[in-house]
Amino acid sequence: MNHSIQTLSDDSPDAVWARRITAQLDIGARDIAHDMSERLRVARERALDQHRAKFGLRPKPAVRAATAESSPQRWSWWVRIGTVAPILALVIGLVVIHQVQEEGRAQEVAEVDATLLTDDLPPTAYADPGFIQYLKGDDTATQ
Repeated sequence: MNHSIQTLSDDSPDAVWARRITAQLDIGARDIAHDMSERLRVARERALDQHRAKFGLRPKPAVRAATAESSPQRWSWWVRIGTVAPILALVIGLVVIHQVQEEGRAQEVAEVDATLLTDDLPPTAYADPGFIQYLKGDDTATQ
């Protein structure tokens, strides 16, 4: 088909029609996103390879290299890293948060123990229910 367009005269109706179609396709191609145009390019090259193989021709080396560059196997290592890295970061973050919270709890318990041991009252006084009632009653009397 490409050969028949090249042999058309510049003024023939077929050549004018072909130029109009080509212009419309060029305008439409400008609006396609880059990733979509790359997928279309790879699909076009594969179709040409299949067409050449059908007639016993070898694919062009440039087409074969371009197809190999965009193959999923080449990107699989980066996809794996991109998938594992956020999960690993999340797990590390959760471990760090857990350690910080445990340190905070241990520090609070240590402060309570230090207060109990340095206070004038014996620790058993805090366990006595009567003492707690005495403290509650004492607070209301001072207010």
